[in-house]
Amino acid sequence: MYQTGDYDEDAVGLHQWMGISVALVSVVTYYCRRKASLRKWQLPLALLLVMLIFITGHLGGSITHGSDYLIQPLENIFSSDTVAVTKHKPIPDVQEAEVYNDIVQPIFQAKCYGCHGDKKQKGKLRLDKPEFILKGGKDGAVIASGKTNESGLIKRITLPREDEHHMSPKEKPQLTEQEIFLLKWWVDNGADFTKKVKEFPQPEKIKSLLTALQNNKEERKTNTDVPSAPVEKADESAINKLKTLGIIVLPVAQNSNYLSANFTTGIDIRDSVINMLLPLKKQLVWLKLSNTAINDSALSVVSQCTSLTRLELNNTNITDNGLHYLQSLLQLQSLNIVGTKITSIGLMQLKSLKNLQSLYLYKTNIQKSDWNKLKETFPKASLDSGGYSVPFSPDDTVTSKALPIKK
Repeated sequence: MYQTGDYDEDAVGLHQWMGISVALVSVVTYYCRRKASLRKWQLPLALLLVMLIFITGHLGGSITHGSDYLIQPLENIFSSDTVAVTKHKPIPDVQEAEVYNDIVQPIFQAKCYGCHGDKKQKGKLRLDKPEFILKGGKDGAVIASGKTNESGLIKRITLPREDEHHMSPKEKPQLTEQEIFLLKWWVDNGADFTKKVKEFPQPEKIKSLLTALQNNKEERKTNTDVPSAPVEKADESAINKLKTLGIIVLPVAQNSNYLSANFTTGIDIRDSVINMLLPLKKQLVWLKLSNTAINDSALSVVSQCTSLTRLELNNTNITDNGLHYLQSLLQLQSLNIVGTKITSIGLMQLKSLKNLQSLYLYKTNIQKSDWNKLKETFPKASLDSGGYSVPFSPDDTVTSKALPIKK
């Protein structure tokens, strides 16, 4: 993983040598314990070993989570985990605002600094200051002035969420469609760091977004995909039964009783295993069944988990016949059916799900001619066809070229 360049090479190197030191000191300590004449060194070596383990573990945590990983959770320990508050600088006159300072930088701060700020720089990329943005990351510039199609940053944020190169990482807060549109607008018009809004061309779509920013005079509460209503704690024995099968069951947030379940690492998923979700149906809000052999019968069980807000069914054997079961999931916000046999007729069965915000439809049997009808049926949802062709640098792990929806 470190060879991708996502982590600081010096820190990774030090972490590696500290790990080797732990192994060597462990062997020497064991030898001293077995050799009577050397036992006087056992205690000093044990203390040294404890210190090395502490340092090595701390370095590992700093590399993967940032240098403030120990204190960061304390910042929000008394906050609610159901609503995320996004602070926006009031813009009384948006035309006099500076595009970068007042519009672009707040987006970077909210969605990008966690991985590309002053404390952590994945891919050696920093986005917290103009000079770092212009410098780019380990592969060079990420902004091509006036050319969104050639800007690595724009390519990455518009990839399908399940793509390993997508920014932000899928477990992090995602950029909204409006934020992506504003970033494209900024790059298309030269990615200038000093110009005011009134100096930029303003198509109708941009005008409406700018008006919304101007009218936003208070902190905006953004609904997340975790319900706000409290729920009792789930049955621990039911959770443990799933865990013994290799299924990952975790709280979705600190101090929350709501749960996520990930079956991707589980054993052969049969209907009897899916039925084990039912004791958790009140608490289960995120469910990942990607790349399993489930079929339509599993969806009849999933339909009873009516608190679900996020459901991943990509690369499974589901069909239109099973999709109608999901009509009961009125809280569902995100549905991934990439790589399935679903058609537009099957998807239309879910038109009653008014809370849908994201539909991932790449490599399905949905035809290009049905796209406009789907947009009308799901006006609030972002429909992701995966229609991107994104070249990566030679040292990236893969080259991803997604095809458009079939005609």
